[in-house]
Amino acid sequence: MSEHTLHFKPAEGFRARSKAVVDNPFLRQSFRGAMDFLMSKRAAQFPDAGELASLRTLGESIRQYNLAKLPTLLEQLEANLTRNGIQVHWAETPEEANAIILGICQRIGTELMVKGKSMVSEEIELNHAAEAAGVAALESDMGEYIVQLADEKPSHIIMPAIHKTKEEIARLFADKVEGVDYTDNVDALIQIGRNVLRQKFLEADIGLSGVNFAVAETGTLCLVENEGNGRMCTTAPPVHIAITGIEKIVEKLEHIPPLLSLLTRSATGQNISTYFNMISSPRKPGEKDGPAEVHLVLLDNGRSQAYADEQLRKTLQCIRCGACMNHCPVYTRIGGHAYGTTYPGPIGKIISPHMLGLDATSSMATASSLCGACGEVCPVKIPIPELLMRLREEAFTAPHANPSMLGQGAGYSWLMTSVWKGWAAVYRSPALYAVATWLGSRFAWLMPAKQGAWTSVRVPLKPAPKRLRDMLKDRG
Repeated sequence: MSEHTLHFKPAEGFRARSKAVVDNPFLRQSFRGAMDFLMSKRAAQFPDAGELASLRTLGESIRQYNLAKLPTLLEQLEANLTRNGIQVHWAETPEEANAIILGICQRIGTELMVKGKSMVSEEIELNHAAEAAGVAALESDMGEYIVQLADEKPSHIIMPAIHKTKEEIARLFADKVEGVDYTDNVDALIQIGRNVLRQKFLEADIGLSGVNFAVAETGTLCLVENEGNGRMCTTAPPVHIAITGIEKIVEKLEHIPPLLSLLTRSATGQNISTYFNMISSPRKPGEKDGPAEVHLVLLDNGRSQAYADEQLRKTLQCIRCGACMNHCPVYTRIGGHAYGTTYPGPIGKIISPHMLGLDATSSMATASSLCGACGEVCPVKIPIPELLMRLREEAFTAPHANPSMLGQGAGYSWLMTSVWKGWAAVYRSPALYAVATWLGSRFAWLMPAKQGAWTSVRVPLKPAPKRLRDMLKDRG
């Protein structure tokens, strides 16, 4: 386990950031409407409950099968990629990943890199690192391009600019894009973005993309997208750099169709995405297009910690569809920026502690009603509520000598633990319970009027003047 610093917003500010969104009726309405839209599109893609159940079970089995063989598959993937002419780099931390990518930029002397959509590049905050190194990293996914212009982070892993209206985007383009007048015509806005980006594809020396699946048996990198910008990033510039987490590997090509079906139908309610790119080598002699160099950066960043624990390993089954976020009653009300981490919502709550440590993210595990919606819709059946309970246990139990997670015990409070132990003792013992309720009913006037967060929106808790057992006794 290694420590590092990222420009995420501290978890201590989660409550204030959440309140700011909840107090903004416009944002609440926007998120509610967007999530309802995505949920209805997903539901329309799975009209047959039996087919959905079968496909989810198959997806879970495929992910667990490949994770069980992960060390071997990583070696096989590296060997086959190298044989195909793709250069493989290993990075334990975001800093190492940035150094590898910027080292390539420095070697070829580029000042411009165009990026396809990649949450792993957001995870390592590549744009910040590139800017500091004098390299411009331009997002080419339309949603990512919009949030980059606004100097914001994505608020959703599939739809980065879902929190913005067309009017806000129109003002942004008029302010930030040279020679553009205000228009809130969506088609015109898309065309403006395309005109800017197409020129940059021609100018850039490096294209960077993410990877949805890496196939070990063939040494193939698979990229799912809708806009075509991923294909442009991976073919137009002379150098292509792909970056992915080490968990995105499957052993065989035949493992991909079920996962792809689950991914597109769960993410955007599409039966299939517009593009499915398969990259197996740089441009070969005689070929007219494609990059001369292809690199793959395999990033750990805490994934080994999750992998080492049999229960927490299920976190790595994720295929990044975002369905858990779309169905989460908390995310629906506060959006993605309130979390302050690269991955928001339920999946962010269970994966961020491995990347940033529990000391930085302990409050994330408690930001859930545990309603179970996330686990019910997860296409690969990640038991998110169970993992949240495990993370709460790791965060709030006393620190011990051999922690299984970075920051274990970060939220521990002797006073709070004592209160809960006392509560448990009272509820385990009928005699203690009888005494406690008798005292509560007789001394209710001692209850404070201010009871923390509870009384910020509710009347104070106050025991009834007479217990139920006493009322039943009076009736005879």
